[in-house]
Amino acid sequence: MPHSQTSVPRGSVRLARGASPWLLPTVATAALSLVRARRSKRAATLAVPATALAAGMLWFFRDPEREITQGRVISPADGVVQSIMPWKDGRTRVAIFMSPLNVHVNRAPLAGTVTSVEHIPGGFVPAFNKESENNERVVWHFDTELGDIEMVQIAGAVARRIVPYVPQGTKLEQGERIGLIRFGSRVDIYLPEGVDVAVEVGQTTTAGVTRIDRD
Repeated sequence: MPHSQTSVPRGSVRLARGASPWLLPTVATAALSLVRARRSKRAATLAVPATALAAGMLWFFRDPEREITQGRVISPADGVVQSIMPWKDGRTRVAIFMSPLNVHVNRAPLAGTVTSVEHIPGGFVPAFNKESENNERVVWHFDTELGDIEMVQIAGAVARRIVPYVPQGTKLEQGERIGLIRFGSRVDIYLPEGVDVAVEVGQTTTAGVTRIDRD
């Protein structure tokens, strides 16, 4: 069943599902070094970078609540529009680059049903490079009021793990969380033929908030 977008107060922040393999060891190390810092100068020296790294991990894996924008197609990712490219079949691909400073949780661009979730092995070239087309990725297809919508989560040089949250057959609300890409990466969405793009290259997008299409 779809998760309610209003179950948690707007403006609150939680940690992303799938963050624990990275987050727990980092926080545990920082906590242990802080405890030992009282009795050892060496431990005190190690406590500073350990605590800074733990704080960075908490920031990287934040998952803020959002008031979902009304519109046909909304951004699935926080980031910057890297390219807008017409496709041979009439669709338009909008590529959004996510830096390590962005929220890494991706959201459903439209309401609909997940018809397929396909993991494709590949490399880990930086996501802003053209060669990243062959990177590790997860290809999503949604059955929506606009027909089939394709979205691709692409791993980058650091983001070597994509964590889907929902399986094939799941019915989604627009803006519902669907997965996590750890650290920097890219998300591509393919707009159907006849749907005009409302964003521009270089524009900043916010998942669940920025509208991608134009009436």
